[in-house]
Amino acid sequence: MSRRCELTGKGPMTGNNVSHANNKTRRRFLPNLNDVTLQSETLGRGVKLRISAAALRTVDHRGGLDAFLAKAKDVELSSTALKVKKEIAKAQAASA
Repeated sequence: MSRRCELTGKGPMTGNNVSHANNKTRRRFLPNLNDVTLQSETLGRGVKLRISAAALRTVDHRGGLDAFLAKAKDVELSSTALKVKKEIAKAQAASA
C-alpha cells in the first residue's frame, strides 16, 4: 500500500533532522493517512478511500465527496477515486 493520499496525491516528503549541535541527518515526513468510508449522495453508498486528514477536512468544507470530486483534477486522483468520479458523473447525467 503506497503512502499517498487518494484524493489530493499528497505523498512523503524529505528533509533533515537537525540536532542541538546542528548535525543534519536525512528523514522522511509521511502524510497523515486514514482509512475512511465517505458517503456519496448521488450513488447512495459509501466509498472506502485512504486519504490524508487535510483532505478529509477539505471534503467536509466543500460539501461532501460528490462536490469535492467535481472540482478535483484527474491527475491528482487515484484510479479508485477516478472510477468513483466517473460513476458520479454518469449517475448525475442520467438523473438530469
